[in-house]
Amino acid sequence: MTFCVEFDESVTNDFPFEAEPLAAQVAEAVLQSEGCPYEVCINVLVTDNPGIREFNRQYRDIDRETDVLSFPNLDFEKAGTFDIPEERRADYFDPDSGEVILGDIILSADKIKEQAALYGHSMRREFAFLVAHSMLHLCGYDHIEEQEAALMEERQETILSELGITRD
Repeated sequence: MTFCVEFDESVTNDFPFEAEPLAAQVAEAVLQSEGCPYEVCINVLVTDNPGIREFNRQYRDIDRETDVLSFPNLDFEKAGTFDIPEERRADYFDPDSGEVILGDIILSADKIKEQAALYGHSMRREFAFLVAHSMLHLCGYDHIEEQEAALMEERQETILSELGITRD
């Protein structure tokens, strides 16, 4: 797996944990739980509230900040089913590494700090939760319907619990 976490120039990396290894650990756990048969490439950008607001406005026509944005590269007929048609392989695989380009994640460092305080858990837990949430989006899950939201929430909690990343 190729995994890259970058911090926008507007953000200082003052998390009390190492962001890249934690994000990679959570991403790997999600991919294992989904039975992903491929090596993948994932990029994560950590920005601030104004930065994520701009991405949200530009790509979703929603002019407000949010905690996380997910940009999946794969089209899923069914969430977690990594059937890649032969005619789409050039769109999905990096020709140099042979990895599936799964997608991109953008996180707001401001929201991570705010929500950790609001929910009474650590920034590490909030960061891991948002990475798990976004990874499930990259694997084809959504939460538009109530049933889909419940499934995503259950999967997130299971993955984080198995990693020992709890709300404490």
